[in-house]
Amino acid sequence: MGATKKEWTREEVAVRILAGETLVVYNNQLLRIPQAWLNAHPGGSLAILHFVGRDATDEIDAYHCDQTLAKLKSYVIGTVETSSGIWEPLVPPIMTGWVRKLTCDGKTAWHNEATPLPPSNISSEILLVERDSCLLETSGPTLSHLVPPPTTLSLKDQARHSAAYKALHSRIIDAGLYNTRYITGYGPEIVRYLLLAASSAVAYSHDWLITSAVCLGLLWHQLVFTVHDLGHMGVTHDWTKDRLIAILLADFIGGLSVGWWVDNHNVHHLVTNHPSHDPDIEHLPFLAISTAFFNSLWSSYYKRTMVFNRVSAFLVSFQHKLFYILLGFGRFNLYANAYTFLWRKAFDHRRARGGRWSWWLEVIGVLFFWCWFGAVLKGCGSWSRAITYLMVSHVVTSPLHVQACDYLDIVLSHFSMSTEDLGPVESFPHRQLRTTTDVICPPHLSFMHGGLHLQVTHHLFPRLPRHNLREASVLVKEFTKEQDLVYAEFGFISGNGEVLDVLKGVADQAKIVGMVADREIREAMEKKVR
Repeated sequence: MGATKKEWTREEVAVRILAGETLVVYNNQLLRIPQAWLNAHPGGSLAILHFVGRDATDEIDAYHCDQTLAKLKSYVIGTVETSSGIWEPLVPPIMTGWVRKLTCDGKTAWHNEATPLPPSNISSEILLVERDSCLLETSGPTLSHLVPPPTTLSLKDQARHSAAYKALHSRIIDAGLYNTRYITGYGPEIVRYLLLAASSAVAYSHDWLITSAVCLGLLWHQLVFTVHDLGHMGVTHDWTKDRLIAILLADFIGGLSVGWWVDNHNVHHLVTNHPSHDPDIEHLPFLAISTAFFNSLWSSYYKRTMVFNRVSAFLVSFQHKLFYILLGFGRFNLYANAYTFLWRKAFDHRRARGGRWSWWLEVIGVLFFWCWFGAVLKGCGSWSRAITYLMVSHVVTSPLHVQACDYLDIVLSHFSMSTEDLGPVESFPHRQLRTTTDVICPPHLSFMHGGLHLQVTHHLFPRLPRHNLREASVLVKEFTKEQDLVYAEFGFISGNGEVLDVLKGVADQAKIVGMVADREIREAMEKKVR
């Protein structure tokens, strides 16, 4: 792998990346991430791969506690050569469709799973489409793949934002905002959970099935906010403790998979609103929040092409009208994603954090859920009543959140924001502020949103306990004013309007695409007849 150097030039780092090493810059130090840790990383391998060749200092500090940060010393292989203390980033290979895969002899080699879409103009945007299988695959990426495309951003300005963010993070820590408020924060929530569970059970015992189903759906909805905190290690701040509690709430009581959610959600946080890389905005054939999806993009998370054809063009053309109906079935989509993830992990022998015990506990939890919930449905008395109970309990969760607590975290807070890729030069705070918005909500109603309506602050400090987000958001707004950055926020009603406007705008473009396709088909048929 090579000996430790005192200082690495940008060219030397690029050469080692092309040779297959996973190198990340942290505080002007060069980290070499071994394959074993890449596979075992609790946040998933993609969370690291998206920062190969880049300065990930802000992201690493935001996502890791002091104990974890102390372990990074073992991965340091030297410092990097900078210009006035600023590292000039490279493009991570995965951003251009290159990944490392195991070969038959057990070694890893480059594999080209996708290729960048040719830009229509001078742009920093890199969108991926599936590689043409007819093309011969080269031995690996070249230096040109690592060179960032032109950008309108100033590297110095982004470095200034990053330095100010570090100072803001210090203020957040000094203010004690990482301390969990167990009694005043989670105390009222536990009472709320118990009341909803008791209300559902009592109503069920009196055969008030609709009331029982509504209370159960509200319980699932509220529990998800705490699962969200646990997934970010924002409760006890201990991975094992937080994961055990999360599995109890998400898998045993909710029938979902916290392992899938963490794997998915961390990528969303790091490459927010990127059409080719953020799984939380990749919803074809039903939804598209950008016309970029009309290119049948490749998803680096799902490892498949998001096909945009006549069927998806037709569905997208009505998306603004079908939107709330689709939300009603959101929880069923969660089951599909969660169980697909668990099934895939059953054949993945790489040792992730928690070994196999967390996977087995999740599987047991899901089976337990369907046992008790199946018994509840069976006790409804008839198939029609059971189906009614099933649909009511699930639909209740969906208008307030789709994809766990992500109606706020994905739909309202991101669908109306920028989906443009500004390249690896963009700093962490600039990217989060550009792609995220808050939902304005008075304090006495914040429990309805679990406190996660303050998404801007949450995206800047994902480990922050959500009961401290309001206090932290005051500091964040001061930061944005000082840095001349935009802190976006909408009311609940106006936020929905913004989302629907975006969906309608894309839908109108989809209609045009559909009409053009129909005309081309008619012309082709007429020529054939002649």
